[in-house]
Amino acid sequence: MAYDDVRKTDADIRETHDLIASDKVEGTKVYDPSGEHIGSIERILVEKRSGKVSYAVLSFGGFFGIGDDHYPLPWSKLNYDESLGGYRVDVTKAQLEGAPRYGREDDNYWNEENGRRVYDYYGVTPYWI
Repeated sequence: MAYDDVRKTDADIRETHDLIASDKVEGTKVYDPSGEHIGSIERILVEKRSGKVSYAVLSFGGFFGIGDDHYPLPWSKLNYDESLGGYRVDVTKAQLEGAPRYGREDDNYWNEENGRRVYDYYGVTPYWI
């Protein structure tokens, strides 16, 4: 098998009982405690050294991706719900509207201070502790 063929098959990872490829997480719907759709995962952020998923960035608001803000959620806040085919969080839409967020063009958001703000807001232990 040629190197390019091996690379191509390796990238086509299917879902297993406890693993999911990042491209399948992106776009997955997120639901509040009552099962109401509140947004979708735009991307996940992985800590460089540990390899742990640190944040899921929720896209919320706007119209067809225009004018939406991005809400970083600690990965520990998400629970996959097979019946919904998405992630359920214990955060309401009203709580999300008051959460730390950043705009599409805000390249300077990801710093230590904002990371602390996110974890403090949601009341969970930061991934770096």
